[in-house]
Amino acid sequence: MAGHLSTARTQVVVVGAGPVGLMLAGELRRGGATVVVLERLAEPTTESRASTLHARTMEVLDSRGLLRELGSPPRVPRGHFGGIPMDLTLPSSHPGQWKVPQTRIEELLGAWADSLGAEVRRAHRVLDVTVRSDHVEVHAEGPAGAVTLRALAVVGCDGEESLVRRLMPVDFAGQDATREMLRADVAGIDIPDRRFERREHGLAVASRRDDGVTRIMVHVFGSVARHRARAPGYPEVAEAWRRVTGEDVSAGTPLWVNAFHDASRQVSHYRRGRLLLAGDAAHQQMPIGGQALNLGLQDAVNLGWKLALHVRGKASEGLLDSYHTERHAVGARTLANIRAQALLLLGGPEVEPLRNVLGELMAHEETRAHLAGMISGLDIRYPHDATGPIGHRLAPTRLCDADGRYTTTGELLRTGKGLLIVPSPRPTEKPASLQAIARPWEDRVTVVRAQGAVPGGEAVLLRPDAHVAWAGRAGEGLEAALGRWFGPPADALPEVTHHTATAGTPAPRGRNVMSRFTGKTALVTGSSRGMGRATAIRLAAEGALVAVHYTQNQEAAKDVVTRIEKDGGRAFALRAELGTPGDVHELFLALEAGLRERTGATRLDILVNNAGVMGGSAPEEMTAEQFDRLFDVNTKAPFFLTKRALQNMPDGGRVINISSALTRCANPEEIVYAMSKGALEQMALHFAQHLGPRGITVNSVRPGITRNDNPLFDMPEAVEQMSRLSAFGRVGEPADVADVVAFLASEDARWVTGTVVDASGGTSLA
Repeated sequence: MAGHLSTARTQVVVVGAGPVGLMLAGELRRGGATVVVLERLAEPTTESRASTLHARTMEVLDSRGLLRELGSPPRVPRGHFGGIPMDLTLPSSHPGQWKVPQTRIEELLGAWADSLGAEVRRAHRVLDVTVRSDHVEVHAEGPAGAVTLRALAVVGCDGEESLVRRLMPVDFAGQDATREMLRADVAGIDIPDRRFERREHGLAVASRRDDGVTRIMVHVFGSVARHRARAPGYPEVAEAWRRVTGEDVSAGTPLWVNAFHDASRQVSHYRRGRLLLAGDAAHQQMPIGGQALNLGLQDAVNLGWKLALHVRGKASEGLLDSYHTERHAVGARTLANIRAQALLLLGGPEVEPLRNVLGELMAHEETRAHLAGMISGLDIRYPHDATGPIGHRLAPTRLCDADGRYTTTGELLRTGKGLLIVPSPRPTEKPASLQAIARPWEDRVTVVRAQGAVPGGEAVLLRPDAHVAWAGRAGEGLEAALGRWFGPPADALPEVTHHTATAGTPAPRGRNVMSRFTGKTALVTGSSRGMGRATAIRLAAEGALVAVHYTQNQEAAKDVVTRIEKDGGRAFALRAELGTPGDVHELFLALEAGLRERTGATRLDILVNNAGVMGGSAPEEMTAEQFDRLFDVNTKAPFFLTKRALQNMPDGGRVINISSALTRCANPEEIVYAMSKGALEQMALHFAQHLGPRGITVNSVRPGITRNDNPLFDMPEAVEQMSRLSAFGRVGEPADVADVVAFLASEDARWVTGTVVDASGGTSLA
């Protein structure tokens, strides 16, 4: 290694930025873990080796809010088993198979992972991995020289020739290649489409894309797999095509050529301590029917949330080992069906009797459904021998929540948390005890009360990958399931001292970056300046996606967003003039559009009612218009904003109102302002009682004299005089108030509601 040596820290290093590595990076970020992806290629590949997404993968992408960005890919209900046509349709929100080029999948997942805060470093070649007792060191060569990354875990998503796998003490047993297919994307040819057409001398497949490029695949019966140091030349492909079909395609222009074979191997262990494998690094198989890509993506989905909990110190003993237990079994079963298909597909005349018999069996619905479930991944169960609904995925289900709003399980899973769906109680019933049981896990599990749409009338606990972890009508076994899949309850978690800052990104004020509020969304009104600005920046620094509201100063709001994004956070600006007709409607139109664009859902976890106006008039000078204006902005707008936000806020949400120390300190020139803030505090008190059954906390914060853009703060004499009012002998800073708001928005404040927190620095205590 030559050049400058740099060292950085992160929680997880993923080696390989193909679809599996990028999917895993996004999953880790959803779970609150920091991640750096190292990729040897300087630019994304232009080769689309795979092009099929099956139903289960489409369900997963939907639960991550990604299908809107994907657009409307072609759906093909019919697939095949070893080249024998069959209908893949099964009950699902996205039945059949969907045609999406691998390049588009990588683009989609790359943008998603980046939006969540994953760091992808291209042109970085991993050279070695050193495992220590409490961390792993990854040594790589990048454009600027040698790089060492220190992490808690490393995941190899670096394909069939995985370096990470070679460094692990695992076996990679299986079968060597015996047969191969030649494949090419060719422009300038005009041949009929062929779907697994078996001819006298071999197998031919041709499919013309919308852009005029034709993908051809060919196997000559009796030919054997070659050991190739490089891809075959196009003349070899054209000659094989001529031999099998009699067509001359030699005049075409090859855009991409490769060969793939029927080798079948699987590692003995997907995890060895701090090193893990996913995708083709863990299993090698012939890419028949798109199963290889889908198998790898689902490895990532199974691993991501477990590894995130593990590196954050919130996992139960054995949770991470369940990744190997669950996915090794799925991989072995998939490799077995692919070997069977390879025999049917590439075998010569000797397999025709077997193909005929299997074709007859596939005409029976039970056989067809069994094979379709295996190929699509819809029949996967963790563990495979569980009883009842346990272990099965819960198919995307439409729910009506307790407030009468319709949603789906897919939308509710977009937070990255687990999901407990509880049948809504009748009006005369007390809140379900199931919610009380789950409350210690509310930082990892969302509780939703649904009206009459829970399958079987039971409550169900879903893992973040939508597989059922528990089901029942009473609470028996729920606490054990929560502990098994989501770790100890919050009050039993050990103090975590692991580094969590993303490599190259310093943690603000010594705190963890992207931690407490990862996966949450927040609206801070009046956040283009002052306390609102500081609050938006603080929440974003800990992982929240923040909507920065402003009334007039668009440039100031943009500056806040730019600051947040520069620090690695996520935010967007929106405008609405509070205190005017239609203000709440206008604000929520922009808010929901912004949230949907960035998360695929309209969920709002945190509302900070910060926007306000002051009076500055003595009682004798106050007009009716001024009075109404103060109450419209300071009291009426927060009330109706809160009322509207409850349609988007899940159980366990947070509402924080910014009041004023003037509610306890007299200043006649701000009498109406103080009245409006006093009413705001009363609003919080009563809303807290009303929303307690949903676990939503509502609190108020009373700032005192706090530095802002008022010219008074540029006058030393004035600042000195104001400082004398504080027990600390200084004026407040916006960050002082923002820290208090962040506490009230956090899980740590779950037992605080209906209260007023004085954040005035002890103003006028004497």
